[in-house]
Amino acid sequence: MFRRRQYVVLFFCLACFFVASVSFANKKPPLHPINLNTATSSQLQEVPGIGPVTADKILKMRKSYGPFKSVDDLRAIKGIGPKRLEKMRKYLTVGKPSAKSDSKAAAKSPPEASKPSP
Repeated sequence: MFRRRQYVVLFFCLACFFVASVSFANKKPPLHPINLNTATSSQLQEVPGIGPVTADKILKMRKSYGPFKSVDDLRAIKGIGPKRLEKMRKYLTVGKPSAKSDSKAAAKSPPEASKPSP
């Protein structure tokens, strides 16, 4: 009788794991493409193939290297290969960064007025 209970509990645990993995694998994709240059971590995680760790890597890359110029720039992130990128591509876009990002970039670069005129 004790072994039978173990098997029932084991079967129940496996069934729960299976249901959970299927539901996570089929997350609902976003209705509109997500802009890599303005998205938050939670917005990035709406994209199939992007979880919390990958979203964090994307945000760190954007902070370190500036705005993305192309969705293909994601290939520089460890763990995003060609197949994974192709599955995510239709849910991603690259647009202009927000005004906040532009003002930070402008603050880092020297003003054009200080350049000598020819």
